[in-house]
Amino acid sequence: MAFRENTMSRFWSKVVNDLTPYIPGEQPKLANLIKLNTNENPYPPSPGVLAAIQAELGDDAARLRLYPDPNADLLKAAIANNHAITPQQVFLGNGSDEVLAHVFMALLKHEQPILFPDITYSFYPVYCGLYNVDSRTVPLADDFTINPADYCGQPNGGIIFPNPNAPTGRLLGLAAVERILKANPDSVVVVDEAYVDFGGDSAIPLINRYDNLLVVHTLSKSRSLAGLRVGFAAGHPALIEALERVKNSFNSYPLDRLAIAGAVAAMEDTEHFERTRQAVIASRDMLTAALAQLGFDVLPSAANFIFARHSQHDAAQLAQALRMKNIIVRHFKLPRIDQFLRITVGTDTECQALSDALRQIIIT
Repeated sequence: MAFRENTMSRFWSKVVNDLTPYIPGEQPKLANLIKLNTNENPYPPSPGVLAAIQAELGDDAARLRLYPDPNADLLKAAIANNHAITPQQVFLGNGSDEVLAHVFMALLKHEQPILFPDITYSFYPVYCGLYNVDSRTVPLADDFTINPADYCGQPNGGIIFPNPNAPTGRLLGLAAVERILKANPDSVVVVDEAYVDFGGDSAIPLINRYDNLLVVHTLSKSRSLAGLRVGFAAGHPALIEALERVKNSFNSYPLDRLAIAGAVAAMEDTEHFERTRQAVIASRDMLTAALAQLGFDVLPSAANFIFARHSQHDAAQLAQALRMKNIIVRHFKLPRIDQFLRITVGTDTECQALSDALRQIIIT
């Protein structure tokens, strides 16, 4: 049966017609690929994760016929214990993207526009379009840092920013975060800390002092669990209750049994977490130095990726040349950053292969 172009569009809602969807990082199915485009951890998760999943399955996987705990109390307790907070201050979701989606609906949909950086996680404007949330972008400084003064004194319906920022990797110190919190006591300030374990201090300890602070984390990056899809938020119980109300109106069981079991094990294995994150940090420093020797301008990064440009080589062409060598990185065709490449920090072997490939490309 042949379909005319746009045949189905007459069934779409106005929301869908007006949406510009988020474009996820490419997940190619190629052999011998060095994949440095989606900020996955180059190391496997804690061995305890697999053991916990196998234990949950048992001998016959009969438990899979039963729904998981809708509150995932064991995981809330593990996260709370890890961060010295209470389970009532923890919200869970199917990856931090789902947590953020509920945040936009539950806490950021107000009469005033919300504020976020002009160069930031590209899901934020998508959620604004999906939930009809008015927004105003705040330009980053020339060095791609967030200026906290730009978020003080502006009427708003909420503030959200990644820390470290994505895709720049630049970090905002906790004193600057507090400055924003103090200047906006009647607005929720959401700090998206997907990458904070690779070089920053989490704002989670501040939630007991600021009832307008919500901190969002993912287990995809520093816990190596991108395949399980687990995220969480930490904040005042009143903020958590708002998120729970939305979650239970959308999907009461966002985390399956295996994800809960694996995530608990990952949170409890602090030794593995510390060892692998330090390995990523060391590799990032070596990769930064190697690219600097090749003439790249590399922004200071507190994440598990670097953001780099070369004054004499077009970023899109570099990305394509790397692809021809079975290495993929992320290039954004966006104002101000179209000459940058975002490069995930891989293993030392992968980082060396990247450096060698770039050296060949630049010299020839």
